[in-house]
Amino acid sequence: MLRTMALPSSSSSPPLSVSTQMKQHIKQDSFRPHSLKFSSMQKENNINDDNVASFNQNPSRRLALLKLGADENMMRPRTPPKMAPVSTAVAEENPLEWVNKDKRRMLHVVYRVGDLEKTIKFYTECLGMKLLRKRDIPEERYTNAFLGYGPEDSHFTVELTYNYGVDKYNIGTGFGHFGIAVEDVAKTVNLVKAKGGKVTSEPGLVEGGSTMSAFVEDPDGYKFELLERGLTPEPLCQVMLRVGDLDHAVNFYNKAFGMQLLQRRDFPESKYAVAIMGYGPEDKNAVLELTYNYGVTEYDKGNGYAQIAIGTDDVYKSAKAIELCGGSIIREPGPLPGINTKITACLDPDGWKSVLVDNVDFLRELE
Repeated sequence: MLRTMALPSSSSSPPLSVSTQMKQHIKQDSFRPHSLKFSSMQKENNINDDNVASFNQNPSRRLALLKLGADENMMRPRTPPKMAPVSTAVAEENPLEWVNKDKRRMLHVVYRVGDLEKTIKFYTECLGMKLLRKRDIPEERYTNAFLGYGPEDSHFTVELTYNYGVDKYNIGTGFGHFGIAVEDVAKTVNLVKAKGGKVTSEPGLVEGGSTMSAFVEDPDGYKFELLERGLTPEPLCQVMLRVGDLDHAVNFYNKAFGMQLLQRRDFPESKYAVAIMGYGPEDKNAVLELTYNYGVTEYDKGNGYAQIAIGTDDVYKSAKAIELCGGSIIREPGPLPGINTKITACLDPDGWKSVLVDNVDFLRELE
């Protein structure tokens, strides 16, 4: 979470945007769970599939109020009866107000790895995760593995994607790290070392705080910050992404995603600031950590990290709220072909992708 130093701006890697090519690619996509068809961009990066997690969505709920008007004095002396014309008024709830009532939580984070079995071994033996489920889609040439610290219906998890024949990805400079709460940081670091893992930062206090932490890397180079905490219901506790305008990003995730600003800290000496966003206290829920490095407005997002999935009761209203807040809808809300899972996908102002999934459909799929 902390001790993030400023990174040089990469003018050759502008923030992710929805180009005409991507829009056409997405429209043509069958939107199978966690897999995108080949686009020219994917071919250039040697990516077979851009897997988008199997997501579920609930039918849209429309609130309508029918009002009928009639004259109270329908009959008057010596005049024919009169009846006021019937009128119908449909009251639509403001999507931005509805967002704060929606039942949301972070479901999983999706990213690509070059050796699925090696990564699963590292996560289970060094980080203490459990392999929850695995699925292979040979006709689409990819495999998914879901890992975490508890059932998917109640815990934040990781969804690893292995695309056949692709053994390396560019993580870029925009993705930061994942956070894991452990009871003993030093013990976990020693375990990682014993298993041949890479430790990039030895145990020490986080900048400006009293929490012990350390950084390790998985086989693909994704960083994990180990945070020393007591027992927690959500050990997989953070996803850190870098943004070019912290105030803008905080406002977007608050208004469009209904996340609360749980904490904000500035470190002028180190030239960075962080904002913690989430749906509940960070010691009990997974959170999104947004980091702004002074003066850096653009980052290379690479092709390894994919997106975060968030549960919602209504993908249609969710999409409207995102558009009202300046987000870009790259997958119109609706059911996925074949499985009827309702999702919508979007890009935030910095180009980071999120997928909103229907809560009821998600639970049904897990069954």
